[in-house]
Amino acid sequence: MPEEATALSSPYCGPAPGPEALMSSWNTDPVLLLALGVMLVAGVPRAGNRSVFLLAWGFLVLAFVSPLCALTSALFSARALHHLLILGVIAPCLAMSLPLRRTAPTPAFALTALALVAWHIPAVYSAAWESRVVYWLMQALLLLPAWGFWSAVVATGPRNEGFATALMIGALAGIMGLIGAVLTFSNHLLYPEHLVGPLAWGLDPLSDQRAAGLLMWVPGLLPSGIVAAIIARRAWARGLAA
Repeated sequence: MPEEATALSSPYCGPAPGPEALMSSWNTDPVLLLALGVMLVAGVPRAGNRSVFLLAWGFLVLAFVSPLCALTSALFSARALHHLLILGVIAPCLAMSLPLRRTAPTPAFALTALALVAWHIPAVYSAAWESRVVYWLMQALLLLPAWGFWSAVVATGPRNEGFATALMIGALAGIMGLIGAVLTFSNHLLYPEHLVGPLAWGLDPLSDQRAAGLLMWVPGLLPSGIVAAIIARRAWARGLAA
Protein backbone atom coordinates (compact mmCIF):
# COMPACT_ATOMS: atom_id res chain seq x y z
CA MET A 1 0.00 0.00 0.00
CA PRO A 2 1.47 3.40 -0.89
CA GLU A 3 2.74 5.49 1.99
CA GLU A 4 2.34 8.92 0.36
CA ALA A 5 0.06 11.59 1.76
CA THR A 6 -3.51 11.49 0.55
CA ALA A 7 -3.55 14.61 -1.66
CA LEU A 8 -0.97 16.82 -3.25
CA SER A 9 -3.56 19.56 -3.56
CA SER A 10 -7.19 20.12 -2.70
CA PRO A 11 -9.50 18.51 -5.31
CA TYR A 12 -12.27 20.42 -7.07
CA CYS A 13 -14.98 19.32 -4.64
CA GLY A 14 -12.93 20.47 -1.66
CA PRO A 15 -11.11 18.68 1.16
CA ALA A 16 -12.38 15.32 2.36
CA PRO A 17 -15.13 15.81 4.94
CA GLY A 18 -15.77 13.62 7.94
CA PRO A 19 -19.30 12.54 8.91
CA GLU A 20 -19.75 15.57 11.16
CA ALA A 21 -18.96 18.04 8.36
CA LEU A 22 -20.65 16.31 5.43
CA MET A 23 -24.04 18.05 5.46
CA SER A 24 -22.39 21.49 5.43
CA SER A 25 -20.08 20.58 2.54
CA TRP A 26 -22.05 22.02 -0.38
CA ASN A 27 -20.28 23.14 -3.54
CA THR A 28 -20.98 26.86 -4.07
CA ASP A 29 -18.72 27.37 -7.09
CA PRO A 30 -20.39 30.40 -8.77
CA VAL A 31 -19.39 29.31 -12.27
CA LEU A 32 -20.99 25.90 -11.75
CA LEU A 33 -24.15 27.40 -10.25
CA LEU A 34 -24.43 29.86 -13.14
CA ALA A 35 -23.98 27.05 -15.69
CA LEU A 36 -26.67 24.97 -14.00
CA GLY A 37 -29.00 27.98 -13.92
CA VAL A 38 -28.47 28.66 -17.63
CA MET A 39 -29.01 24.98 -18.39
CA LEU A 40 -32.30 24.99 -16.49
CA VAL A 41 -33.64 28.17 -18.13
CA ALA A 42 -32.57 27.12 -21.62
CA GLY A 43 -33.39 23.44 -21.33
CA VAL A 44 -36.92 23.40 -19.90
CA PRO A 45 -38.56 25.09 -22.93
CA ARG A 46 -36.73 22.79 -25.36
CA ALA A 47 -37.12 19.51 -23.51
CA GLY A 48 -39.40 16.95 -25.10
CA ASN A 49 -40.17 15.58 -21.65
CA ARG A 50 -39.80 18.30 -19.03
CA SER A 51 -40.20 16.00 -16.06
CA VAL A 52 -37.36 13.78 -17.25
CA PHE A 53 -35.20 16.82 -18.01
CA LEU A 54 -35.81 18.17 -14.51
CA LEU A 55 -34.87 14.77 -13.13
CA ALA A 56 -31.58 14.90 -15.04
CA TRP A 57 -30.96 18.46 -13.85
CA GLY A 58 -31.73 17.48 -10.26
CA PHE A 59 -29.25 14.62 -10.40
CA LEU A 60 -26.61 16.99 -11.81
CA VAL A 61 -27.17 19.16 -8.75
CA LEU A 62 -26.91 16.06 -6.56
CA ALA A 63 -23.67 15.01 -8.25
CA PHE A 64 -21.86 18.35 -8.37
CA VAL A 65 -23.45 20.69 -5.81
CA SER A 66 -24.71 18.52 -2.96
CA PRO A 67 -22.42 17.01 -0.29
CA LEU A 68 -21.99 13.98 -2.56
CA CYS A 69 -19.43 16.05 -4.46
CA ALA A 70 -17.40 16.58 -1.30
CA LEU A 71 -17.82 12.94 -0.32
CA THR A 72 -16.00 11.93 -3.52
CA SER A 73 -12.93 13.60 -2.03
CA ALA A 74 -13.13 11.28 0.97
CA LEU A 75 -14.37 7.98 -0.41
CA PHE A 76 -13.50 6.34 -3.70
CA SER A 77 -16.75 4.42 -3.36
CA ALA A 78 -18.56 7.78 -3.53
CA ARG A 79 -16.64 8.50 -6.74
CA ALA A 80 -17.91 5.22 -8.17
CA LEU A 81 -21.47 6.19 -7.24
CA HIS A 82 -20.86 9.58 -8.89
CA HIS A 83 -19.88 7.88 -12.14
CA LEU A 84 -22.86 5.54 -12.00
CA LEU A 85 -25.20 8.52 -11.64
CA ILE A 86 -23.66 10.17 -14.70
CA LEU A 87 -23.69 7.07 -16.90
CA GLY A 88 -26.82 5.35 -15.64
CA VAL A 89 -29.18 8.20 -14.71
CA ILE A 90 -28.15 11.65 -15.94
CA ALA A 91 -27.08 10.70 -19.47
CA PRO A 92 -30.15 8.52 -20.20
CA CYS A 93 -32.52 11.17 -18.79
CA LEU A 94 -30.90 13.87 -20.93
CA ALA A 95 -31.16 11.57 -23.95
CA MET A 96 -34.86 11.00 -23.35
CA SER A 97 -35.64 14.69 -22.82
CA LEU A 98 -33.07 16.47 -24.99
CA PRO A 99 -31.58 13.89 -27.35
CA LEU A 100 -28.45 14.75 -29.27
CA ARG A 101 -29.39 14.47 -32.93
CA ARG A 102 -27.52 12.49 -35.59
CA THR A 103 -25.37 10.67 -33.07
CA ALA A 104 -23.73 7.50 -34.32
CA PRO A 105 -23.91 4.90 -31.54
CA THR A 106 -20.59 3.17 -32.23
CA PRO A 107 -18.26 6.21 -31.84
CA ALA A 108 -20.32 7.44 -28.87
CA PHE A 109 -20.02 4.01 -27.25
CA ALA A 110 -16.27 3.89 -27.89
CA LEU A 111 -15.71 7.35 -26.40
CA THR A 112 -17.84 6.53 -23.36
CA ALA A 113 -15.93 3.31 -22.76
CA LEU A 114 -12.56 5.05 -23.19
CA ALA A 115 -13.53 7.82 -20.77
CA LEU A 116 -14.70 5.28 -18.20
CA VAL A 117 -11.45 3.34 -18.43
CA ALA A 118 -9.36 6.53 -18.40
CA TRP A 119 -11.03 7.75 -15.18
CA HIS A 120 -9.74 4.63 -13.44
CA ILE A 121 -6.11 4.92 -14.57
CA PRO A 122 -4.34 6.12 -11.41
CA ALA A 123 -2.23 8.75 -13.21
CA VAL A 124 -5.30 10.22 -14.90
CA TYR A 125 -7.24 10.16 -11.63
CA SER A 126 -4.41 12.04 -9.94
CA ALA A 127 -4.36 14.63 -12.71
CA ALA A 128 -8.11 15.20 -12.34
CA TRP A 129 -7.63 15.47 -8.57
CA GLU A 130 -4.96 18.14 -8.88
CA SER A 131 -6.39 20.20 -11.76
CA ARG A 132 -9.86 21.70 -12.15
CA VAL A 133 -9.34 21.86 -15.90
CA VAL A 134 -8.56 18.14 -16.10
CA TYR A 135 -11.40 17.35 -13.67
CA TRP A 136 -14.02 19.07 -15.83
CA LEU A 137 -12.47 17.75 -19.04
CA MET A 138 -12.82 14.21 -17.69
CA GLN A 139 -16.40 14.86 -16.55
CA ALA A 140 -17.27 16.20 -20.01
CA LEU A 141 -15.61 13.24 -21.72
CA LEU A 142 -17.73 10.93 -19.58
CA LEU A 143 -21.09 12.72 -19.84
CA LEU A 144 -21.21 14.01 -23.43
CA PRO A 145 -20.44 10.73 -25.25
CA ALA A 146 -22.76 8.88 -22.86
CA TRP A 147 -25.49 11.44 -23.62
CA GLY A 148 -24.87 10.86 -27.32
CA PHE A 149 -24.84 7.09 -26.92
CA TRP A 150 -28.11 6.99 -24.99
CA SER A 151 -29.60 9.40 -27.55
CA ALA A 152 -28.78 6.84 -30.23
CA VAL A 153 -30.28 4.13 -28.01
CA VAL A 154 -33.53 6.10 -27.69
CA ALA A 155 -33.65 6.53 -31.48
CA THR A 156 -32.94 2.86 -32.21
CA GLY A 157 -34.87 1.80 -35.27
CA PRO A 158 -34.54 -1.39 -37.38
CA ARG A 159 -34.09 -4.82 -35.90
CA ASN A 160 -30.38 -5.16 -36.75
CA GLU A 161 -29.67 -1.70 -35.35
CA GLY A 162 -31.53 -2.62 -32.17
CA PHE A 163 -29.47 -5.76 -31.65
CA ALA A 164 -26.22 -3.87 -32.30
CA THR A 165 -27.19 -1.21 -29.77
CA ALA A 166 -28.12 -3.86 -27.21
CA LEU A 167 -24.72 -5.51 -27.71
CA MET A 168 -22.96 -2.19 -27.12
CA ILE A 169 -24.93 -1.61 -23.92
CA GLY A 170 -23.97 -5.10 -22.81
CA ALA A 171 -20.33 -4.39 -23.67
CA LEU A 172 -20.42 -1.16 -21.66
CA ALA A 173 -21.86 -3.07 -18.71
CA GLY A 174 -19.10 -5.64 -19.16
CA ILE A 175 -16.41 -2.94 -19.07
CA MET A 176 -17.91 -1.56 -15.87
CA GLY A 177 -17.99 -5.05 -14.42
CA LEU A 178 -14.36 -5.66 -15.38
CA ILE A 179 -13.23 -2.41 -13.75
CA GLY A 180 -15.32 -3.31 -10.72
CA ALA A 181 -13.67 -6.73 -10.51
CA VAL A 182 -10.18 -5.19 -10.67
CA LEU A 183 -11.07 -2.78 -7.85
CA THR A 184 -12.73 -5.49 -5.78
CA PHE A 185 -9.96 -8.07 -5.96
CA SER A 186 -6.91 -5.81 -5.94
CA ASN A 187 -4.67 -6.23 -2.91
CA HIS A 188 -3.09 -2.81 -3.46
CA LEU A 189 -4.45 0.68 -3.00
CA LEU A 190 -4.56 2.16 -6.49
CA TYR A 191 -5.48 5.73 -5.55
CA PRO A 192 -3.29 7.29 -2.82
CA GLU A 193 -5.60 10.32 -2.86
CA HIS A 194 -7.94 8.18 -0.75
CA LEU A 195 -5.34 6.98 1.71
CA VAL A 196 -6.69 9.05 4.62
CA GLY A 197 -10.24 10.13 3.78
CA PRO A 198 -11.97 6.75 4.40
CA LEU A 199 -10.52 6.49 7.92
CA ALA A 200 -12.90 9.17 9.23
CA TRP A 201 -15.77 7.01 7.97
CA GLY A 202 -14.54 3.89 9.75
CA LEU A 203 -13.17 2.31 6.58
CA ASP A 204 -9.66 1.33 5.70
CA PRO A 205 -8.69 2.60 2.21
CA LEU A 206 -8.57 -0.84 0.63
CA SER A 207 -12.07 -1.70 1.89
CA ASP A 208 -13.32 1.60 0.43
CA GLN A 209 -11.73 0.72 -2.92
CA ARG A 210 -13.34 -2.72 -2.84
CA ALA A 211 -16.71 -1.18 -2.02
CA ALA A 212 -16.30 1.02 -5.11
CA GLY A 213 -15.61 -2.10 -7.16
CA LEU A 214 -18.72 -3.83 -5.85
CA LEU A 215 -20.82 -0.76 -6.67
CA MET A 216 -19.59 -0.79 -10.27
CA TRP A 217 -19.76 -4.55 -10.58
CA VAL A 218 -23.30 -5.24 -9.37
CA PRO A 219 -25.49 -2.08 -9.42
CA GLY A 220 -23.52 -0.77 -12.40
CA LEU A 221 -23.93 -3.96 -14.42
CA LEU A 222 -27.56 -4.78 -13.66
CA PRO A 223 -29.39 -1.70 -15.04
CA SER A 224 -27.41 -1.71 -18.28
CA GLY A 225 -28.07 -5.41 -18.73
CA ILE A 226 -31.81 -4.89 -18.23
CA VAL A 227 -31.89 -2.03 -20.76
CA ALA A 228 -29.95 -4.13 -23.28
CA ALA A 229 -32.42 -7.00 -22.88
CA ILE A 230 -35.42 -4.67 -23.35
CA ILE A 231 -33.95 -3.14 -26.51
CA ALA A 232 -33.08 -6.56 -27.94
CA ARG A 233 -36.62 -7.78 -27.21
CA ARG A 234 -38.15 -4.75 -28.92
CA ALA A 235 -35.83 -5.18 -31.90
CA TRP A 236 -36.88 -8.82 -32.16
CA ALA A 237 -40.55 -7.85 -32.00
CA ARG A 238 -40.06 -5.25 -34.76
CA GLY A 239 -38.34 -7.87 -36.87
CA LEU A 240 -41.24 -10.29 -36.47
CA ALA A 241 -43.76 -7.56 -37.31
CA ALA A 242 -41.87 -6.45 -40.43
